[in-house]
Amino acid sequence: MMSTIKKAVVVGGGTMGCAVAAIFSVAGWDTHVVETNESALLALPGKIDEASRALGADGSESAPAVHGALADVDWIDVDIVVECIFEELALKQALFAELESLCPVPTPLTSNSSSFPISQIGQGLATLNRMLGLHFFMPAHLVPAVEVVSSEVSDEQTALRVSDIMRSVGKKPIRVKRDVPGFLANRIQHALMREAIALVEEGFASAEDVDAAVRYGFGFRYIAAGPLLQKDLAGIDIHCAAAQTMYPHLHSNTEASAYMRQLVANGDVGVKGTSLRGFYQWTPEQVAVEQKRYETALLKAAQILADEEGVN
Repeated sequence: MMSTIKKAVVVGGGTMGCAVAAIFSVAGWDTHVVETNESALLALPGKIDEASRALGADGSESAPAVHGALADVDWIDVDIVVECIFEELALKQALFAELESLCPVPTPLTSNSSSFPISQIGQGLATLNRMLGLHFFMPAHLVPAVEVVSSEVSDEQTALRVSDIMRSVGKKPIRVKRDVPGFLANRIQHALMREAIALVEEGFASAEDVDAAVRYGFGFRYIAAGPLLQKDLAGIDIHCAAAQTMYPHLHSNTEASAYMRQLVANGDVGVKGTSLRGFYQWTPEQVAVEQKRYETALLKAAQILADEEGVN
């Protein structure tokens, strides 16, 4: 008799891979994680457990199986594969060529890439039609949305199947029907970031005030309505009139700002850098407090959306 337990394989045991594994594990899936780096492999159980507990796990759930090589996985009856390795095109292409030979058709092969077109990653695959983008947002276990990205040759039924899988593990699938660089959410996010950084760089406002304008101003509304729904509620004519005045003055530079490039060149990349500097200056104590506050706020926001979904 066939088991009713679903089986997921996550390839890559970094921050994103551990969070994705936790999502499936907490949802009761038979979850497997492949990580070839020995030190990362040893750290996997603790990281997955931490993410699982943030999702409400109490420790009684079956822990994901961890493997040091793709060949160690039993590929029979796998329902979905999620790639979460480094954002290097050649590595991803080689991985999917190997996955295609190991994982039977019609199991969906998905990539968590945030930038490379799906068709480019899967170039040359005989079964490219079963490959999709499955783009999670950090922290993946807490942010509800996940983009399901189709290339020109992706099978529509496979995309629908992956969307159903995401809903079954508590995520909110967003269909991206064309394989465009940056997909959907990152294109919107980067358009905002380009203007936000420019306002700081040119001295119009501090980083603190830009963040406050988003969090306590228009961003505050986004938990209740996305930008297009909000304009329907407020009046498209008002937005159109304002756009006529503002659009000529918005930034349209085609590369990262000099300010941001200088931060990166200095090693000031935020809390993950040794300088603990980015748009803000941090201490280790501040980082711990802020990360806890951030996680708590995301959990509360997710509950608001979950309650709303339950009503509809």
